[in-house]
Amino acid sequence: MGDDARICSRCVLPHSPPHIVLDDSGVCSICREHEKKSGAKQTPLLETDFINILNRHKGRGSYDCLVMCSGGKDSTAALYYMKRRYRRRVLAFTFDHGFETEEAVSNVRNAVEILGVDHLYFRSDHMKEMFADIVRSGSNAVLCHVCSIWYMQVTFDIARRYDIPVIIAGWTRGQAASRDASAGYSYNGRQPEFAAMAAATRAFLDDYARRNSRYRDFPRSMDEAVARASKRHRCLVLSPHWFLPVDSDSYTALLEKELRWKMPSESYPARSTNCMLNFLSVHNSMKHFGYTHYHVEMSKMIREGVLSREEALDLLKVGFEEKVLDSVRQRLGCGLSAT
Repeated sequence: MGDDARICSRCVLPHSPPHIVLDDSGVCSICREHEKKSGAKQTPLLETDFINILNRHKGRGSYDCLVMCSGGKDSTAALYYMKRRYRRRVLAFTFDHGFETEEAVSNVRNAVEILGVDHLYFRSDHMKEMFADIVRSGSNAVLCHVCSIWYMQVTFDIARRYDIPVIIAGWTRGQAASRDASAGYSYNGRQPEFAAMAAATRAFLDDYARRNSRYRDFPRSMDEAVARASKRHRCLVLSPHWFLPVDSDSYTALLEKELRWKMPSESYPARSTNCMLNFLSVHNSMKHFGYTHYHVEMSKMIREGVLSREEALDLLKVGFEEKVLDSVRQRLGCGLSAT
């Protein structure tokens, strides 16, 4: 890709104008902007802040919080913390769009059984045709972003149904959209790192909604999904990982010991747990943009000082094979080796 293949010398974002540009020193515009803000004193998020927020928002009904648990180490750790560390009344929620792995589902089942928490498992093929249309058409809309919008819609609906005041996610510091602890979610189209992805996804959704009346009211962005949901039911979306100075290796070992948690045999990024559709989403994002939302997440963590650039580059190496992508395409009904 010529100059576009150059990567920031400080984080792992590529030269991707006009939103991400490397200067003559090889440093990206996102890191330079972070430099300007780093002089301003920022109060770190502390565990006491998290506990105070939880105490102010105790549930009026059966549950204090709804924990989004996919079976990955971060979300399973969030579930563990909410039950064992903070002793909250927990409802665990697993969202399965038809592409969850048996390894991830097994991790969730072990966790909810051992922790003794109530659990809702939601499985639906409602979006399968939309996912397939993205692949068949060669659109540069981001599969994971479309799925995340749907996921958050369903999650807010569950929170409203059970009158739960706090949604707990397993999002890392790199996935916080804001330093405001009540305003974070996994990606934000207003960030320059996501601008091109957000525009492509919105354009696809606009066109798809015109062609399919069933999806006419589907939100075009995460901001829109959250704004709509908040009108029906106001609640906070938080992650304990934003407040706890605990590295993932430590809580992974804890989960393996206490919850029989297991690392999947194949994943991207390395040492993570994601659905099968994620592999195709990563492949398409690398093809269309030269980076993924994981590059954005890890770049933030590098700037926060919680991950080294070398560690990030190692985790982001694409090691999965074409046969994995073809298996997902087949499940979507798109045939083999789609472009």
